[in-house]
Amino acid sequence: MIARTLTLAGALTGAAGLSQFPEFSQQYTQRLAGAVDELTRVVEDFDRSAAAEGLTRGEALQAMTGTAFVERRRADMARTIARHAALSADLDALRGAGPFTRAYHLAHIDDREIARRTAADYRPALPLTFEGIVFALAGFVLGLLVLGLAQEMLRILLGPVRPARR
Repeated sequence: MIARTLTLAGALTGAAGLSQFPEFSQQYTQRLAGAVDELTRVVEDFDRSAAAEGLTRGEALQAMTGTAFVERRRADMARTIARHAALSADLDALRGAGPFTRAYHLAHIDDREIARRTAADYRPALPLTFEGIVFALAGFVLGLLVLGLAQEMLRILLGPVRPARR
């Protein structure tokens, strides 16, 4: 009886947790788009400054030498350009994708800073959309399977040491 109750609790927890994915992933994508927009402004500003001096982006980065501050700024700008490229690629994969496709592209929801800020502002809600219900059902089944499997494995492992029932 206790095992069944725990299995049901696990299934309900899985349902509640996974049902939040569609909305969380949509909010993550919105934050990602905002981050890409801001990084685009920074990179374009750098490119304009380089072009004004007759330099390409790479040449401008190479020219940033001389003092510790300028070299540190060059490294910062190189990281910013690389982050812009990575986040832009993630946004391209997620933009316009529905919740099921975003689940398929879960690897693109991987920026820890954006995910942390999304989670900090996220407030779970009862999913009343089709995709929310589908994810809730998937979470329910997943929770049911995981806890049911754990219960069965425990029964098998403890079988030899349990006293026989009368």
